[in-house]
Amino acid sequence: MFKKYRVLKWVLVFLGSTLMILLVFGLWFKSLIPPRNPALEQTLAQDLPYLSENIQPKRGKILTIVTSTPTMGDTDKTTGYELSELARAYYVFEANGYEVDIASPLGGKPPVVIDDEDMGPFDYAFLNDTAAQRKTSNTLAIASVNAEDYDAVFFVGGKGAMYDFPDNREIQNIVRQYYESNKVVGAVCHGPAALVHVNLTNGTPLLKDKEVSGFTNDEELLLISDARDIFPFLLQDKMQAQGANFNAGEMYLEKVSHDQNLITGQNPWSTWEVAEKMIQQLGVTPKPRKITDEENAIKVLVAYHTGGKKQAKEMIASMLLKEKIPMNRVLIAKHSIVAAMRGRMGDFYNMLALVSYAKKCTED
Repeated sequence: MFKKYRVLKWVLVFLGSTLMILLVFGLWFKSLIPPRNPALEQTLAQDLPYLSENIQPKRGKILTIVTSTPTMGDTDKTTGYELSELARAYYVFEANGYEVDIASPLGGKPPVVIDDEDMGPFDYAFLNDTAAQRKTSNTLAIASVNAEDYDAVFFVGGKGAMYDFPDNREIQNIVRQYYESNKVVGAVCHGPAALVHVNLTNGTPLLKDKEVSGFTNDEELLLISDARDIFPFLLQDKMQAQGANFNAGEMYLEKVSHDQNLITGQNPWSTWEVAEKMIQQLGVTPKPRKITDEENAIKVLVAYHTGGKKQAKEMIASMLLKEKIPMNRVLIAKHSIVAAMRGRMGDFYNMLALVSYAKKCTED
């Protein structure tokens, strides 16, 4: 009996100590995250120098296409197009002199996914932009679009694209027509689902032997373990089955492929580069843009994965102490959690140390 009580005592002590450690860790982790600036939500397009200064001459029109699908297959999981992927590309196109129209398979007001944690000034400006919101609330039905009116097409991501992009005949016709006439075709994240069933006039799959990027199997399965059952296919698998040379980068970090007039990006963090490479492919030098704090954090994470903790720390010091440019340490904290989810505890602790160091730099 005495031994049982003794064992129970040590179990309770262990559980209590573990809970205390978790509580202390949670409070410390929370202290690494800077408070959100409520004024950010009031950002207007005219508040952003990239959009309000050095206005470019009108050059043409670009068509953006978003999904009309509100749920993932037969589940009750909601989906739609990713607001940040549309907003950031939309403003790159507009800032470089292109008028932007927004279409969807069904037309009208499509479902949208807004991730509050990833929202930046351009995203809030888009939400506060009367003209942009009028377009998103009244998207053109793809069947009614005159493809001749546009110089390029951009497919916005969002998991709904996996359902209504691949077999849409109007989408297939636009992609085929644009690719074969040397117009620019761009897509990001799940947006490349629009390309997977496109055959060229000679019957060859568009993707055969093309270098492309898109949302990877690893990225999909980490957050949706039953993705193979929910989606009609996994995007990486399908693109490779069509003969594509799939160019995968680190999970949830920027990766863009540029193969002639076909430009594709791996995930939401690839949107800026996809849009700017599309402008380049149109023969225009992209307008200079101040790199966002999120993009600077991605540079740090790339430095970590390629050169280790020391190189990433040096980059943080250079950004925050020397160059005095912003760096979003929240994104690095998120990647530390991703590392833990993947069982990479060394990366988890190293990234937390980088977040802590970044906080210290901002306080010095």
